Amino acid sequence: MHEWEDFLLQVLVQLIAIIASARVGAWAFAKLGQPQVVGEIATGLLLGPSLLGYLVPDIMSYVFPADTTVVFRVLSELGLMLLMFLVGLEFDFSHLRNVGRTAVGVAAVGIALPFSLGAALALWMHPQVAPEVDQIGFVLIVSIALSITAIPILGRIMIELQIHRTRLGTTTITAAAIDDVIGWILLATASTLIHGDFEFVFVLRIVLLTIAFTIACWLIAPAIFRHIAHPAGKPTREAAVGELSAVLIAVFVAAAATQAIGIFSVFGPFILGAVLSGHHCLRENVKSRLQDVVNALLLPIFFTYTGLRTNIGLLDSPADWLMCGMLILVAIFGKVVGCGLAARSGGLTWRESGCIAVMMNTRALMGLIAINVGRDLGIIPDNVFCMLVIMALVTTFMTTPLLRLLLPAQTSTATV
Repeated sequence: MHEWEDFLLQVLVQLIAIIASARVGAWAFAKLGQPQVVGEIATGLLLGPSLLGYLVPDIMSYVFPADTTVVFRVLSELGLMLLMFLVGLEFDFSHLRNVGRTAVGVAAVGIALPFSLGAALALWMHPQVAPEVDQIGFVLIVSIALSITAIPILGRIMIELQIHRTRLGTTTITAAAIDDVIGWILLATASTLIHGDFEFVFVLRIVLLTIAFTIACWLIAPAIFRHIAHPAGKPTREAAVGELSAVLIAVFVAAAATQAIGIFSVFGPFILGAVLSGHHCLRENVKSRLQDVVNALLLPIFFTYTGLRTNIGLLDSPADWLMCGMLILVAIFGKVVGCGLAARSGGLTWRESGCIAVMMNTRALMGLIAINVGRDLGIIPDNVFCMLVIMALVTTFMTTPLLRLLLPAQTSTATV
């Protein structure tokens, strides 16, 4: 009993530190014109060995002991599932019939170009920074991290800028979703390659089951929730609890399904949210109950968990920082140029294309997930992990300032 009480005390101390720090970081970065989520990411990094562990390692080891890691990893995964559901729920996909072809083009070029450039860079880096790990696995993880787009963070940025229910927002979030599905399939492929049990049939199975899951959600979920969702107006307490319980069950079923398929648990809730996005009453009732808990508690836990695994101090040579800079440049060039030109060739204006290119360059959350997977597989050494985290943060930090420059003249034409 005494051990349990000590363990619970450690968890409570961590929760206090995480929530308080996340709020301070969100407030500080909001003053700088950045979305709150960027401050939460930066705070998570500062709570790790990069700052707190460097200055006062004893305090860090006390506040964040290793034996509580599994608790916070589970909580962070739950937070990602609910966030992805809310992101899908927030977007207006009625524009998709008009922008679908453009979104597919942006997605195709937006993953192909940065992936190819990333693979070339990773092949050059491998003998210098990771000669002891599998080359193919290393190249795949680095390439995926450079080519993926962070749907949850991008969605929150769009919502804060009020462009999430516009043609521009629908085009970008659809392209990002396609890129992320491809990225998750590639991550699953990389995992099988690293474990030595790769089969083409396995990858084909993942693709077909993903398509089948999407179709099943589209056919089944709206019909079920038509009978569950409370009509317009404030529902009774009992009805609200029942509705929320049904939503949570559906989210976790969707997450379990895609986890079993092999494309990670966070994709299922996003698809579920997307197919239910047209249910206005459901969207408003659920959002009001879930959003604050996810943003205030669960999501900061993920950022802190990643920050605890990142130590900028490992980049202790000019060569390391040079490689880090090259990763950032290749990541930006691949996404911005590729997505921008694809959007322009799809008939959008240069300003619209620039907005899409900047948004598709956002990597934080999904990039961090890919990087963490590589770390867990033993393919990404600590110093490369740090480089990739910095790349994910830089490409995210630059999104909102650039969007604010590009959006004013665009906003009035974005809605359809």
